[in-house]
Amino acid sequence: MIFYFSGVGNSAWVAQSLAQQLNDTAFAITKYNDEEYIIKPGESVGFVFPVYSWAPPKVVIDFINRIKINTPNYLYFVCTCGDDTGKTADVFAHTVEQRGWHCHAGYSIAMPNTYVSLPGFGIDSDEIEKQKIEKAKIRIEQIINDIKAQKRMTKYDCHEGSIPRFKTYVINPLFTKYQLTTKPFYTTDACISCHQCEQKCPLHNIILVDGKPKWGNNCTQCEACFHICPTNAIQYGKYTKGKQQYKGKLLK
Repeated sequence: MIFYFSGVGNSAWVAQSLAQQLNDTAFAITKYNDEEYIIKPGESVGFVFPVYSWAPPKVVIDFINRIKINTPNYLYFVCTCGDDTGKTADVFAHTVEQRGWHCHAGYSIAMPNTYVSLPGFGIDSDEIEKQKIEKAKIRIEQIINDIKAQKRMTKYDCHEGSIPRFKTYVINPLFTKYQLTTKPFYTTDACISCHQCEQKCPLHNIILVDGKPKWGNNCTQCEACFHICPTNAIQYGKYTKGKQQYKGKLLK
């Protein structure tokens, strides 16, 4: 079983690619309804998720803490990131250890950048996007071979980048405290009331009121609403003005 969370689509693509080649099942954690999963002896359990501010998204941590499942014999994770992961692996490993499980292997895959809601952040150029997807396909093949062999690691295969502890244990808590707010979201006059943002939000945090999207308080900053809008009408304060959208056109 492969459990995954995805906002814009990168992690969903990775999870589905793994599931297809491993003859496994990819399950979106946002569809979990407290059912119990029985893991068979020898069966692998994987978690696929994006890195948000150098840590797993809160929705992933919450899911691990509440899922009803017996202790996996082999557990791994694959995290997707635009650049580096910080200490994401350590946070994930500690979370599953709190459940009495052990993380046997972990990987990062560089995928196209999607975060746009702060100065200095934006999507990749078409050329870099293409390069990342091509490298990701090769990386997935390598990971599949390891999972088939149920490889056990003493050190997770993740690109931590520079000052990883500072990024994960200092910047991420600040991001969680101040940047998960939905207050800066608004729509311009270009909004056509198409409902796509409402339908795309993985946390069902958007409803249309009088034809305009209204955001609730359960936001993980995946920015799916920004990227899906067909008229680029959704903005986040002043930070997204003029920034391009990520359409995942190479995720085939």
